[in-house]
Amino acid sequence: MPLKLKPPRPGKSPYWSVRGTYLGVAVDRSTKATDRATAAKVLRKIEADIKSGLVSPKGVKTFLDAAVDYMAATGHQEHLAPIVERLGAYAVEAIDQQLIDETAIALKPEAAAATRNRWVYTPISAILKHAGVEQSIRRPKGWRGTPRTDWMTPDQAFRLLEAAEGVDREFAIFLSFLLYTGARLSEGLGLKVDRLDLSEANAYIETSKNGDPYTAYLPPVLVADLANHPRGLGRQGQRVFRFTKCGRIYTLLDKARKAAGPDLAFVGFHTFRHTWATWMRRYGKSDTRGLLETKRWRDAASVRRYEHVVESEEARRADLLPTRNTRKNAK
Repeated sequence: MPLKLKPPRPGKSPYWSVRGTYLGVAVDRSTKATDRATAAKVLRKIEADIKSGLVSPKGVKTFLDAAVDYMAATGHQEHLAPIVERLGAYAVEAIDQQLIDETAIALKPEAAAATRNRWVYTPISAILKHAGVEQSIRRPKGWRGTPRTDWMTPDQAFRLLEAAEGVDREFAIFLSFLLYTGARLSEGLGLKVDRLDLSEANAYIETSKNGDPYTAYLPPVLVADLANHPRGLGRQGQRVFRFTKCGRIYTLLDKARKAAGPDLAFVGFHTFRHTWATWMRRYGKSDTRGLLETKRWRDAASVRRYEHVVESEEARRADLLPTRNTRKNAK
């Protein structure tokens, strides 16, 4: 039955109450109002909350429920607190494009589209997908941002690793791991000792950003670094590296950068991934398809950004262009 106002009950309660069912939600509560006009406003507010999804029927999964399940399954918590605070009470089925857009603007009013996408759209999409809600979420215009492919030359990378040795031995090995596997920061930090096999020269990355696990090959130089880990590797169930994604790890990188030289000021943790991909193209002779098959990326578009680091066969035809010497020889 629809929601109805019930008058105060003498000797029991001086307040009007609301009873009934609206859109499948059963209601039986006091309005805390002693006059009918105010109670009617409370009734309309209850209806609006139910219609918007702010109040859900019993047994219906809320965004908070979905977020808790997602965090328990993946361990990912980054950027989630303000989103859950705003959307937690909504039924997952009630979260639509308009609500997501409004949430992004409210949480990141001055941010660029790429930042809104990273901090709001992507986490919401991941939680809804994990909850089994198939919804095509439209990202904000310009959300891809401007792809950056800054990378280090061998000389720069080796100077940075050497500088990191002077800052913290384990941190230097961690940077070496990122450099020679192309792993993301979160993948390296989450790596467990029992997922590392130096005899087979590989590391199994269970959770990646694109959702696909992959096995990373460890070249000999990296195997040697890991074999000399200052805390050893006989720590089953523990993480290989003691660091977490907090201010300290960025402070360590900053110290190493400054010690290595001013030309390395541009380096961030993701630069190691770009450097690995660039070196795989330039020195490992991997093409776009080869890089894609490493499972570090899901789509070819993300890999093509590294095509510019290697001269194409057509570009090398510039060697055949006339020069002043060929003109003299022609005479």
